[in-house]
Amino acid sequence: MHKPTGIKDRRVTMSDVANLAQCSQSTVSVVLSPDSKIKISKDTRERILKAAATLGYSIERAPTPRVGPLRRIAVVFDDLTVCPEAVIAVDGVREFTWETGDIVSAYNCHADPQMEERTLAAILRDSPSAIVYTTVRTRLVEVPEQLYKTEASVVLLNCYSKDRAFPSVVPGDVAGANRATDVLIAAGHRRIAHITGEAWMDVSKDRNRGYREALATADIPFDPELVREGNWQLGSGYDATLSLMRMARPPTAIFCSNDRMAIGCYEALKEMRLNIPDDVSVVGFDDDEIASQLNPKLTTLKFPRHQMGIWAAERALAPGHSREDTYRIVKIECELVERQSVARFPSANRTARVTAL
Repeated sequence: MHKPTGIKDRRVTMSDVANLAQCSQSTVSVVLSPDSKIKISKDTRERILKAAATLGYSIERAPTPRVGPLRRIAVVFDDLTVCPEAVIAVDGVREFTWETGDIVSAYNCHADPQMEERTLAAILRDSPSAIVYTTVRTRLVEVPEQLYKTEASVVLLNCYSKDRAFPSVVPGDVAGANRATDVLIAAGHRRIAHITGEAWMDVSKDRNRGYREALATADIPFDPELVREGNWQLGSGYDATLSLMRMARPPTAIFCSNDRMAIGCYEALKEMRLNIPDDVSVVGFDDDEIASQLNPKLTTLKFPRHQMGIWAAERALAPGHSREDTYRIVKIECELVERQSVARFPSANRTARVTAL
């Protein structure tokens, strides 16, 4: 195993180990936990230990209780049922607090305003040190009034408020989508389609903006016919791909705004007997666990949930906490994960099947 580029100058995380070992972060956590009794196959265990050693990830770590009172951090989600992967942010918070032995708790409000109010009231009764208020989709939020009144440090994760009254951290979606599109441009593609999320969402707007900016930088005219609106689910990626490939001049590459829609894209292309990446190159976004299991493995952008959790914890527990009038929104880079779903255009063995559709 070779240490991937892009992490040489930053702290190695459990997410990096999982990516190199090609397994879930949960499995890495089990293998690297000295007290775990869960049985993991010898092959997987050795692969994870080798990845950890390659990256220089510290295995022999134990919490060192800090001097002073125990701090408690509450991470409050809007609705984890929409995107279970969002819980990875809690691992980021926990990793930052690991060496001090501080306590992290997570709560899910199931998108119910009354449940959110009751949950926050219960959390605040116990006088937490910090609250990380987070949404599973990047968006503008109205921060609950209770959080304006508390003396606890409050940080917004994956969301932001209009008044900028709290520190907030979000993914760099515009730059990430720009990079995803640029990967396809650098491979020689000019007919690049984009399957977006629902148009009203901030994340959809930002990723579409990044796509268009990359085209403009490369002097490729924007063609609205190459854009299809999806809904983040497999079915919409499938339907959008069928529609795109039936055009008189179909695209040679497709950028999907998330990995779920990329799975649907894969299914449609394979149903049409088109080869990925020789006939059509595909890039996704988020780096969900399934991305490394597809055939071919999906090139995608990593949603920096873990890094955002680390930043939120560091900011929330910074010494000398005092509320400022306004805060800037911090954006965390979405790292490119290059796999096998992109090929140069025209590829040596590209067939004429596309034009026959």
